[in-house]
Amino acid sequence: MKRLAFLLGLLCAAAPALLAPARADDIPEVRVARQFSMGYLQLNVLDHEKLIQKHAAAMGIPQVKVSTFKFNGPAAMNDALLSDSIDIVSGSPQGLLTIWSRTRGTSNEIRALNALATLPYVLTTNDPTIKTVEDITRCGKIAVPSVKVSAQAVSLQMAAAKQWGVKAFNRFDSQTVSMSPPDSTVALLGGTGDIGCNFAVPPYLQQQLQDPKIHPVLNSFDVWDGPNTFTVVYMSSRFRTRNPVLFKAIFAALQEATDRVNADPATAARYWIEDGDSKLSVDFVKSIATAPGTRWTMTPEGTEKVAAFMQEIGTIKVKPGSWKDYFFPEAYGLNGS
Repeated sequence: MKRLAFLLGLLCAAAPALLAPARADDIPEVRVARQFSMGYLQLNVLDHEKLIQKHAAAMGIPQVKVSTFKFNGPAAMNDALLSDSIDIVSGSPQGLLTIWSRTRGTSNEIRALNALATLPYVLTTNDPTIKTVEDITRCGKIAVPSVKVSAQAVSLQMAAAKQWGVKAFNRFDSQTVSMSPPDSTVALLGGTGDIGCNFAVPPYLQQQLQDPKIHPVLNSFDVWDGPNTFTVVYMSSRFRTRNPVLFKAIFAALQEATDRVNADPATAARYWIEDGDSKLSVDFVKSIATAPGTRWTMTPEGTEKVAAFMQEIGTIKVKPGSWKDYFFPEAYGLNGS
């Protein structure tokens, strides 16, 4: 009886610790980076509907802290990913390929989980005399999210290479300046400063084209000879190795988020408006999300052509054998390119 009383005493003493909630430093955290454009609607859905937490709980992880940060362009995000300040990065295949090339073959190799969106982005101008690729030299400064490594900057290089040969790929590089989509839209519409052209993305592209002074010059689908992925989600191999179950939960959450955007674009549009404190209407944003040529899909499209060009001009060191070289195996069941 004394021994039983002793054991019961131990259990009573331990009960508060057993029943206490997990300490903050025991709860895993997922830090998500996204950019300004509408190419990341799944991440807005993830955040509002707590899909990472939902799928993590279903897989045995009861609590997950999810934090969201906003960046302009891939350069700063890639630096944050390499310094372990961010866990999930969303950006262009061009930004992914740049960091994949730098980390390829290391224990912290960066790869994509999946694509997010296929949609066109367009070079716009406020100069009525600029109508073709040959005229772009008259743009003055060309606003892009990040010089040299953003989707827009590499697309300008591709346009120059197609027009004048691959040795002339950097013909427009000296004209490009890094600027966020909101700021570049204000500069182009206002006609102030040296910004004469902007490689614009939704919804800023559609806002610009509402002004009669603005017209399109170059479409990314034309540059790459067909539809190609605009945005992807990528992470470090180190995170996947350390958190295998949580990694699977994130992938499942992205699958559900993609389904949600396709099934209910109006709600996804509302989430984007709320997260960006935008004054645009839900109907306007929804019309962009469902515009012809826009697909919300996890399947990468046309990324191999982008990779081959970036290797040809020396931006990345190795030409990938296929898109699977820079995606994690979880995506291999997709019909990618």
